[in-house]
Amino acid sequence: MQPVPFSHQHHVSGLGIDCRYCHTSVEVSSFAGIPPTKTCMNCHAQIWTDSPMLEPVRESFRSGTALLWVRANDLPDYVYFDHSIHVNKGVGCNDCHGPVDRMPLMFNYQTWLMESCLNCHREPQKYLRPRSQVFNMRYQHPGVRHPVYEDGRMFTNQLALGTYLSRKYHLRSVQDITSCYTCHR
Repeated sequence: MQPVPFSHQHHVSGLGIDCRYCHTSVEVSSFAGIPPTKTCMNCHAQIWTDSPMLEPVRESFRSGTALLWVRANDLPDYVYFDHSIHVNKGVGCNDCHGPVDRMPLMFNYQTWLMESCLNCHREPQKYLRPRSQVFNMRYQHPGVRHPVYEDGRMFTNQLALGTYLSRKYHLRSVQDITSCYTCHR
């Protein structure tokens, strides 16, 4: 349970708000960031101003006391994970977090067992997408009917695109990214 029943479905799909509006540090930090109450109040100072459901947001803003959001995706302390590395290497938000834009309430999409991470680290070319598409929740991997264009080239299969992006984004070798030390420091 969250302090406020925040709907990603409403805010992302319904209103078209980009992930980075709330998760401001996702491109530059290991932590995606939880928005300060002021971010919520940018809109909610003008709309839904009397909603009882949003009273915790208004009280947080008045008092300066942060809302205590519960992390839906919380990795163990012995696991090192950096959002910015994944975003900048072309891993889409929904590859790990699932169809967040369709979640009325956020939930843990995966079990977050080591195998989940290793599946991608063993064959990253299956998952990579152009950086311009990382935050696109409806992104489709390339196919004959749905080509993806990158640097003036057309790709009609994911393995070809992923291989190209692996080189372009300077991914380390599979041996390096599956090394225990990559995630356990």
